[in-house]
Amino acid sequence: MKETISLKELFQTLKKRLLLIIIITAIFPAISGIISYFFLTPIYQSSTQILVNQSKNEKQIYSPIEVQTNLQLINTYNVIIKSPAILDKVIQKENLEMSSGGLNKLISVSSEQDSQVVNITVQHENPQKAKNIANAIATTFQSEIKSIMNVDNVSILTKAELGSLIKPNPISNMIIALIVGLIVGVGVAFLIEYLDNTLKKEQDIEDELALPVLGAITIINGDIKKKGSKININETRGDSIGS
Repeated sequence: MKETISLKELFQTLKKRLLLIIIITAIFPAISGIISYFFLTPIYQSSTQILVNQSKNEKQIYSPIEVQTNLQLINTYNVIIKSPAILDKVIQKENLEMSSGGLNKLISVSSEQDSQVVNITVQHENPQKAKNIANAIATTFQSEIKSIMNVDNVSILTKAELGSLIKPNPISNMIIALIVGLIVGVGVAFLIEYLDNTLKKEQDIEDELALPVLGAITIINGDIKKKGSKININETRGDSIGS
């Protein structure tokens, strides 16, 4: 039995199962679009930036050692921002119906490399709440850090704006689903062709039996044309038997 398959046979399989491939390919992005638009909860993101530094008198000059110390304290500030000491006050201020642990999951805090700028990002189902929470965290940290670490020079560089949609991204999801659907469709087409053991042509018989084909019977139509008139085979057989 021949195990190899030619490139021509591959194209013939694709052509034969083209409708199936198109249907499967179309189903995937359609399902993805329905899920993205009607079932997934949209999430909005809003961000603010703050600068944390030690207060200085006009005559004092920043030294490299002090700057390096401030940079090392950034990780401490990031932890404080997400601590209950800050978040509990934000919850009270914004009348949020959640715990500090729940609010903590909506917040991400990061710092720019080798800088004292801290980015506070909030994700929420409501774009306005995402904005309000981000700004509330910044202002609360600005007021509370004075008593926590004797830092009295916190500046809000950028206030949060109305949250922007970050997920789901229906277009991106549908494009990915289209590619996956195409791969699945082609795979199903080849799988069906592989599992189809019926003999359709002389070459299939030769491959199956490992014997050469000596002859083939052509397909005979139901009507036989003779001298310009049509004679039904069944009628001819009946006449012959009757006689």
